Amino acid sequence: MSENNSRKARRARIGALAKVATVAAAAMAFGASTAQAATAENDCFEKAGAYQGVNPLVLRAVAWRESKGDAAAVNRNTNGSIDVGQAQINSIHFPELARQGIPHRALTDPCVNIFVAAWLLKQKMVRYGNTWRAIGAYHSESPGERDSYARSIQKILVSWGQLQPGR
Repeated sequence: MSENNSRKARRARIGALAKVATVAAAAMAFGASTAQAATAENDCFEKAGAYQGVNPLVLRAVAWRESKGDAAAVNRNTNGSIDVGQAQINSIHFPELARQGIPHRALTDPCVNIFVAAWLLKQKMVRYGNTWRAIGAYHSESPGERDSYARSIQKILVSWGQLQPGR
């Protein structure tokens, strides 16, 4: 990629993340009842998917695979990093998120977490296209782990009746 294209791609990523930060701020300010929060969370999958151009069902499957939808999930990895929230956003992304005004503690907000996950998935789709490889790369760039993860997302979608077996 040329230096000019590289700068444009970086500006586009930062612009998209800045918009995620705006949505994150709105989500953090959202004070709702439990029923309203559940409805808002469901809306977040749809809105985040539409905003980033990723399938909201894939986002739901990622959140289910990562934490069974537990917005408060925090896991420590053997490499010293941590994963936060229902889509298990890895701490490697914390510096860039912080530069855009999204503190890592905000990732326990379900809507913030989903929007950040959609943004991360979109980055993989830009790199690999709208493919299972991109979905697997959400978890790992390592081919074995990437492909295993993609198969696990496929299985979830099949179990939900959203995908035919063998696709």
